[in-house]
Amino acid sequence: MRKAVVYFGVAVFYALHQDFWLWREARPLVFGVLPAGLFYHAAYMVVSSLLLWGLVRFLWPSHLENTATTRE
Repeated sequence: MRKAVVYFGVAVFYALHQDFWLWREARPLVFGVLPAGLFYHAAYMVVSSLLLWGLVRFLWPSHLENTATTRE
């Protein structure tokens, strides 16, 4: 069940990357200087970092952590 929720979240997050609604004009400005589309992508980057951290933290295959088979 957890994997299905994560896969759905990744698909929704991918769809949100296509932000065609913010590119018509530069107004409104966020913090008085930043166009809304640029702020959206900055926030998107932060959330994508958290999403990728969660994917690695909770869905990383445990068999890849077996250090007995690695060469030094």
